[in-house]
Amino acid sequence: MTSRNLILQGIPASPGIVLGRAKVLAERLESQPYCCLLYSPEEINWELDRFLEAVEQAEADLFALRDALPPDYQEHAHLLDLQILLLKERMIFQETQRLIQEERYNAEWALFQAWQKVRELFQGIGDPYIKGRIQDVEEVYRRLQSNLAGKEAWNLSGEEPVILVARDLSPAEATQMTSSQVLGFITERGGRTSHTAIIAQSLEITAVVGVDFATREIASGDQLIMDGLTGQIILDPDEALRCSYQARKKDFEAFKGEVALSSNQPAITLDDYPTQILANIELPEEVILGLKYGADGVGLLRTEFIYLRQRHLPTEEELFEDYRRVVEAMAPRVVTIRTLYIGGDKFLSHLEYAPEMNPALGLRAIRFCLKEQNIFRTQLKAILRASACGRVRVMFPLISSVRELQEARHLLNTVKQELQESGVPFDAQLPAGAMIEVPAAVTLAHLLAREADFFSIGTNDLIQYALAIDRGNKQVADMYQPLHPAVMRMIREVVHAARVARIPVAMCGEMAGDPLYIPVLLGLGVAELSMNAMAIPMAKHIIRMITSGEARKIARHALRLVTVEEVNDYVAREMNRRFPEIFRFVHALAANLEP
Repeated sequence: MTSRNLILQGIPASPGIVLGRAKVLAERLESQPYCCLLYSPEEINWELDRFLEAVEQAEADLFALRDALPPDYQEHAHLLDLQILLLKERMIFQETQRLIQEERYNAEWALFQAWQKVRELFQGIGDPYIKGRIQDVEEVYRRLQSNLAGKEAWNLSGEEPVILVARDLSPAEATQMTSSQVLGFITERGGRTSHTAIIAQSLEITAVVGVDFATREIASGDQLIMDGLTGQIILDPDEALRCSYQARKKDFEAFKGEVALSSNQPAITLDDYPTQILANIELPEEVILGLKYGADGVGLLRTEFIYLRQRHLPTEEELFEDYRRVVEAMAPRVVTIRTLYIGGDKFLSHLEYAPEMNPALGLRAIRFCLKEQNIFRTQLKAILRASACGRVRVMFPLISSVRELQEARHLLNTVKQELQESGVPFDAQLPAGAMIEVPAAVTLAHLLAREADFFSIGTNDLIQYALAIDRGNKQVADMYQPLHPAVMRMIREVVHAARVARIPVAMCGEMAGDPLYIPVLLGLGVAELSMNAMAIPMAKHIIRMITSGEARKIARHALRLVTVEEVNDYVAREMNRRFPEIFRFVHALAANLEP
């Protein structure tokens, strides 16, 4: 085949550079299943039996997968346990049976309808981390439909190492990958925060996700270059490109080893200015990743998943066990627990709320918690109990008024009193902070600082609200600019208010983990950065190569610029000048295809 040097662009999910042949996985149950109506009790019983046999087979397969995991992969066993649990979850298991019995649907169509209802529950969720959790339920659905159709799961035994190409890969499939079989994988779906991406990161398998039409453009046997730094896939590269990327791969491996040396060192600038680098986590394997990559603690523990994965509201004991595991694993490092962020319409529970026209501006986060105080109190009790197991902070999201923060702290104090009277141990000095992620909170920062023990800036939402940009909308996604002059001034204002009140200020949005922005953030006075665990070594490496004076100089100059284009150009030039070896890899120019 003639060399094409065709470039496909995706989202880098796990870093690395690999060259090899593609293996395209056959499309699996992407089409809508067939529908037919059952006419006799015998047919209904037959379909019920087929469905129950599919569930039993799926359960047996998942147990076998879990038991066969190598010792190094045991940290991911809970993902398979979760899928085993979801097999019998009411919204799939019971609803499918009901549709077979009452609506007289065949098993495939009944399962499809039950799955559609679950998908609808996740529609409108703004937080990409929470939205990504639907993948677990989808994998259960796929597995059951495969069993009903009599299809076998893929395997790679006996093949030489390949680059997998698929519409999507499940966490269960990812745990079967080994470096002797898989050089990397490319998917059309998914994001950086999906379970599959997290597993790829922990196994250090290069991954690029969100590559449109990958299974259509790539054929099994095609030669590929896969760049997990830029998200580029190059089909049928010519000899010059292959040589160029072989050299780049070698340089990157050497560079990665050098950066790794900083991961367990303190993040201190050349002039001894200390910075805390923490991890954003949600799942147990991310705790392990955080420790592996040198996290100084957890700056954001998301707590929504347990509410989304089961039909009933979690009990205090269930929540406590979840939090305790993270706190004890991280001890003596700090764990910052964010209280519930979603609204009532997203629960897989008995709560009934009408759909909202704009959920991002609706009843969620602290607004929902203050309305549903029994749910909130249960979570606060679990957080307080976990504080007896290590260092814990609690933070309240989407604060937009002083009154909200006061009410949240009042409930926290009430729960403390109840636990004290019951003789339950907890940290009486548990710090309680406010997330700054709406413009109103920025304007009120000097007042909120009187009520908060710390601030944490959530840039993901702050940037969207401040610039009126939905970054999930491709029409305006390019307008989502973290270095927008308005955003930088908001950060400066929050830092100033925190400094006057003598409380710490952290940042836990994606901006905190981007190497391009770290010197600017240091220069603006943010002394605690929380990020994806994989970003920690690079962040520490940059901080250890710059002085706080240089960072302040960069921030001051950036603040004097008028347009976001001027700021981006200036910061990129400065970073390329100061850290050329880093930006040779991290911010390579796609157009040049040069290492």
